[in-house]
Amino acid sequence: MSNQTSVTEFLLLGVTDVQELNPILFVIFFTIYFVNITGNGAILMIVILDPRLHSPMYFFLGNLACLDICFSTVTLPKMLQNLLSTSKAISFLGCITQLHFFHFLGSTEAMLLPVMAFDRFVAICRPLHYSVIMNHQLCIHMTVTIWTLGFFHALLHSVMTSHLSFCGPNHIHHFFCDVKPLLDLACGNTELNLWLLNTVTGTIALTPFFLTFLSYFYIITYLLLKTRSCSMLHKALSTCASHFMVVFLFYAPVLFIYISPTSGNSLDQDRIIAIMYSVVTPALNPLIYTLRNKEVRSALNRKLRRWL
Repeated sequence: MSNQTSVTEFLLLGVTDVQELNPILFVIFFTIYFVNITGNGAILMIVILDPRLHSPMYFFLGNLACLDICFSTVTLPKMLQNLLSTSKAISFLGCITQLHFFHFLGSTEAMLLPVMAFDRFVAICRPLHYSVIMNHQLCIHMTVTIWTLGFFHALLHSVMTSHLSFCGPNHIHHFFCDVKPLLDLACGNTELNLWLLNTVTGTIALTPFFLTFLSYFYIITYLLLKTRSCSMLHKALSTCASHFMVVFLFYAPVLFIYISPTSGNSLDQDRIIAIMYSVVTPALNPLIYTLRNKEVRSALNRKLRRWL
């Protein structure tokens, strides 16, 4: 990296400036992280091991579980360490690496959610053509595409940020390295970086959100017009509502942080809002997306009975 910088490390100031809260926050975030790893790990394991779950829907759910584990692991272990440590330093290279993988995994998940919504749209609205449309080759192509786009989107931000000049304060008012807090510490002109953040990242968040909303809108409209069974309608609407709740909890904070203008006051808000989509939502996904599913619960019970 050919950056012109005199800063060799940054100090992550964390979630709060009140040191007395750190032990309590450690217990809370460790519990959430444990739930995330356990829940998503169980989903990933069962999707891989159980042949009955080798279908497009569970293939995408397995990808979501993998993303949620990795996404939280990018930030939470370092945050937990800093909550109990007096040294909150992170190297320049470590900071850029964390920034890269945060945006890589976050943007990949943002693009995976509309793919999952499209899969449900085809399954509910085009059931006779489902196996033809959602064939194995299409599922692989879509998955490879969104992971690749996510990687290059993150690479854009990590390269652009690494070439900025950092010559002043090195205190990051956040619990992980992100673009906006680093732009506030840069010495040179950051207009291009900020424009890329608002435009590119905003587009990657807004477009999938719109497509996801559109898929669920068509699903609900189709069910209201075509379904005569009240129980089937209630079950489908309940599933769509719970899925869309996770979508909203993920996209709304992202859109707020990366499209809203940066300011001193917004950095405090960003720290709180970032907890929602980087810490809480990955732990909720197993409960809302999969563990409510009878097929997954049955598969888990079968595996547990075999092991016990």
